[in-house]
Formats: sequence, C-alpha cells, structure tokens
Amino acid sequence: MQCALSLSHLPGGAGLRKIFSLSAVGVVLAAAVTALGPSAAADDSFYVPPSPLPAGAPGDLIRYRASQAGALGSTVRAWQVMYRSTDALGQPNAVTGTVLVPRSVDPATAPVVAFAVGTHGPAFRCVPSEMVRIGALYEQPAVDDLLRAGYAVAITDYEGYRPDPRTTYVTGRSEGHAVIDVVRAAQRLPDARLSRDAKVVFRGYSQGGGAAMWAGQSQPRYAPELNLVGVVGGGVPADLVQVALPLDGRKGFGLLAYSLIGLDHAYPELDLEHYLNDAGRAEFTRMQREACTLELLVDYRGHRLADYTTSSPVLTPPWLARVAENKLGGTAIRVPVHAYHATGDDLVDFTQAKALRDAYCGLGVQVDWRTYATDHITAVHTGNAAAQAFTADRIAGRPATSNC
Repeated sequence: MQCALSLSHLPGGAGLRKIFSLSAVGVVLAAAVTALGPSAAADDSFYVPPSPLPAGAPGDLIRYRASQAGALGSTVRAWQVMYRSTDALGQPNAVTGTVLVPRSVDPATAPVVAFAVGTHGPAFRCVPSEMVRIGALYEQPAVDDLLRAGYAVAITDYEGYRPDPRTTYVTGRSEGHAVIDVVRAAQRLPDARLSRDAKVVFRGYSQGGGAAMWAGQSQPRYAPELNLVGVVGGGVPADLVQVALPLDGRKGFGLLAYSLIGLDHAYPELDLEHYLNDAGRAEFTRMQREACTLELLVDYRGHRLADYTTSSPVLTPPWLARVAENKLGGTAIRVPVHAYHATGDDLVDFTQAKALRDAYCGLGVQVDWRTYATDHITAVHTGNAAAQAFTADRIAGRPATSNC
C-alpha cells in the first residue's frame, strides 16, 4: 500500500537510531519533515478545483505556476500543475502535480517518465507536489536518477489533495488516470516545451507501483496517443483484500484505515461513516486532518478495526464489489513490464504480487520479474538500480526480455 519506514523496534517512533537500512533512514527523515507541521500549501488556493470545471479533455491544463525542484534547485525547471482527469466513476475531476525538466536537455527530445509516488497520507499538508518543492519527497533519490539521465519527470498528486482533502487512496481506476493525465498535462504545458511524441514510461513503487500498473492497463483505451514504451511497478498492492486483511492489528493498520477512507471518497455509496463508532468518527476525522505517512505508521500501530467500528465493512458485498473493480491483472499491459517485490514484505503481501505477475504472464505480457530478500521499505532502495536500467533500456529501444 505504501512506501514507508519499518518501525518494528521503534515504540512510539522514538528510537530512530534502530533502523534497518540506509534507505530507511532517508525515508524516516523525509517522513519526519512532513510530520513537523502544516506546509506552505496549508491555505493554498492553487489546489482548490474550480467549480464548475472548465470545458476540456483529460490532461488539459486548468492552471500552472513555476515551482522549485528541491535539492536539485536551478539545474531543473519545475512547475506545479492542475489538470483535468477522470475519477473512478468515469467523471471529470481536477488533479494537481509537478512537472520537472532538466535544464541540460533539449525538451523537444526528452523522454517523459510519469513517477507515481508512494503513500503520503490523507492530510493536505502531505501533498506530494509540496514535498517536491521543499525537497522532502522521500523517493527523491529515484527521481534524481531519472532527471540526471535526461528525462522529464511528471509526478501526480493523485485525486483529492486540497484544503478539505478527499484523497482516493489505493483506488486504482482513479490513480491510473491521474498518472496518464499528468503526462498529457506535461506535454501540453507551454513553458515545458515537451514533445507529444516523446517516449513515455510509467514508474512507481507500492501505492505508486499499483498506480503505474493501472496506468499501463488503462493506456490503450484511455490514452492511445501516448508513445508508451514501458511500465515499472514495485511492491504492488494488486489485490486489496489480500493486502488489507493482514494489516489489522499490525504495524500497518493506519494504511488499512486510510484505504477505507480512500475507497469511501471514491465511491460515496459505500458510506464508511455508517460502520464507525464514536471513536472511529473522531479518529478517522483526525487522520484526514493531520496524518502523513509517519503518523499512519506510528500513531495507529497495532490498532484494530474493531476499535473504531460497530461492524466491519471490509467483507460486505458493496465494499467487495468496489474492491474487485480495483484488482489488477484482468487486462494485459501492451508494453514490457518490470515488476519486483520483497519476499519479506511486511506491508504489502508478497503472494498477491506474485499472483499478479502470473496473471500478466498468462495474458502474454512481457514481464521482467525480480524478487529481493528484504522488507517493503528496503526494497525502495534495493530495487531502484534495476528499475532505472529497465527504464533506460526501454527509452533506448533495446529489445525487452521476459522471464515468465
């Protein structure tokens, strides 16, 4: 479900010295930045969608403004964008994001990588485009590698980040559209001067891996004009039932709770509030107002759904039907895919990711499948080199290999 730190020996989040890997340290520090307090976006009207939405098509720009690229500073041109997209019900919506273009390249010939970020949390202060701007994006090393390779990078915030946030976390049908449409928005951004014929790669890890795979499945029908050459997805939550159930009462309970919130925002008929007790209404409201990644993992560690509900919605027919709509693997991706997962993943079940790989292989997808003997967070770092190499090979036009 997300890219987050492993905190199995950090009661209360206090023992930051006990980290499992150097990659986790970077994640901890970035997550801590998001936890310090409201960001500059807290009262920012840029993120408020116009009502009604202006006429247009998916990917059309609604507004944009110059931004910053964190630590890379003046070597990269940056813009925050709001663009038209499509929600899980097929209705038009407005989504925000960031477009980054290295100054060292000719934008007219630059490939475009849609980088789908992992979990940032439901609160508005967690919005990824602000994390990019202030240099606190916890996946920044991977983004930096792409920029240094000469690629333009388009990063969606996904649906719902605004002062009154209604994020649709782990709703693949919405997230896939947001990933596709941030590429269209980047190509239509006048100041960026990117080509609409540019080679495109969708890439992400965890929540972002699921979003990238959904974008890959949706692209032939939704955006056939894109010159898509590859899809990269690591730590993918392909089957939300199999991912969610092991999180109850464990370190990842905050992710389970956030998933319920996200699906409820995407599909209002699910009526999550109907299942909540008084404690649930209070805590879920607080979560949406305050929680970023660190809070989800620390504040809600070990909690159970029974603490917050009068009855569980998880296995009821309405919820199962919507979850089934957001299960990956029913449609082939028509370009080569690099999929990877940690065999000791403690947040996103390994077996359901392996099942996705098998489903894609059965559909004739060219899948380069890698496993790493580590946990969910460490694989953010461990899997980066192979993901970067796969991206470079697809952009260079080298023949893809499959180990189905």
